[in-house]
Amino acid sequence: MTPKTIIEKQITELSSTLKPITSQMQSWAEKNIFLKWTVLSRGKFNCLECTHSWKPDSESQSCQKYINCTACKGKLNMHKYNQVHFKEIEYFAVTDTCQGYQVVRIICSHKIMKKNVLPDYSHSEVMQHWISSKGEVRTISRGTNVFSQAYDAWKYYSPLEIRPKEFQKSPKYRINPYKVYPKLNVIPLLKRNGFKTSMHGIAPQILFTALLKDPIAETLLKSSQNSLLKHFLTSHEQHLLENWQAVKTCLKHRYQIQDIKIWEDYIALLRWFKKDLSSPALVCPENLDDAHDRLVAKKRDMQRRKHLAQLRAEIQKAEPIYMQDKKQFFGLCFTDKDLTVKVLDRVQDFLEEGDTLHHCVFTNEYYKKKDSLILSAQIENRPVETIEISLSKMEIIQCRGHRNKATKHHSRILRIIRRNLPEIAKRLKKQKKQTASA
Repeated sequence: MTPKTIIEKQITELSSTLKPITSQMQSWAEKNIFLKWTVLSRGKFNCLECTHSWKPDSESQSCQKYINCTACKGKLNMHKYNQVHFKEIEYFAVTDTCQGYQVVRIICSHKIMKKNVLPDYSHSEVMQHWISSKGEVRTISRGTNVFSQAYDAWKYYSPLEIRPKEFQKSPKYRINPYKVYPKLNVIPLLKRNGFKTSMHGIAPQILFTALLKDPIAETLLKSSQNSLLKHFLTSHEQHLLENWQAVKTCLKHRYQIQDIKIWEDYIALLRWFKKDLSSPALVCPENLDDAHDRLVAKKRDMQRRKHLAQLRAEIQKAEPIYMQDKKQFFGLCFTDKDLTVKVLDRVQDFLEEGDTLHHCVFTNEYYKKKDSLILSAQIENRPVETIEISLSKMEIIQCRGHRNKATKHHSRILRIIRRNLPEIAKRLKKQKKQTASA
């Protein structure tokens, strides 16, 4: 994109004055951002870091997830497949300042590995995020291959060019580097607003932008509510502003929220019961799970005891709306031996699922969420966990079993869902085409 405005021209000119990524930074990345691998080939372990090969001491060693190289002593991940070339791609970031701008430089690094050959590394700067003192951000990046299924299929031969403001909505903008180069260079305003050294698992461009323009992010960081800050800045569905009175109570009493999703559901229940959200005894329970489950049970009992007829009418009223919203997913079912994962086809199923697993999938009206798809993982037709998937981001939001605990099948369920996300996306795409043609 050709720079047109004064700011775009200024940022493009300043970008050319930045120092190139140094060999010291690249060496640090090669040691810190990549995993170390070994592969079992012809009865021998081959270290893909130092080229050393050795025979396993026992057959059980080949089944381990990690093993130590007998030469370089590195902790190596066991590679599942024996092939000629092995490739790993990772991102790291470098922080810089220029003319009052906070600059976050994103570098894409490649590691090429082969048995009996030392790894070969390559590094390319693919993005620069220029953040003003007011929190306004503009991005310079390389082009990507529009025909690739990956959103970050970079054209490394393309120049770094200014991108429009709408680029912030692109998934490329939100790329979170695996690590940030430890020699940080940040503008004084960020230090004043509470930033020290840690990114708390948040992409630096997201964190810096929020700290410069959002007082809520600044308050959470200065109060050491790091998990709440990460949830506020990275979760597509959070209700922090709606629950701000309760959050202030937590901050005042230095209450650390262990499970934010459960806590938000719990606060929604307190609001439903018209409780005082400034009361620390209510908002800051010692055992969050027990307090949450107690209110869920209380609300469910009230619904059944006093509003059973109304509940039936509510289900009947909600059924056609739910069917219209999610009918394209009905009948979707994935199996893995004795485990079956299927979409909840009726609002009545939400009630039964919540009753069986004692959680709030019906009580908190998850069937009304337009962007969520709810599935039930079952063994012998009995629910074991309930899964919520974001349709806009095609990712798992939460997966919870009895009383919101993970079961022994949790990892299997997540694998099944991730393996079949393309099928869900396919149905969503088909429905959008039908809607557009209609």
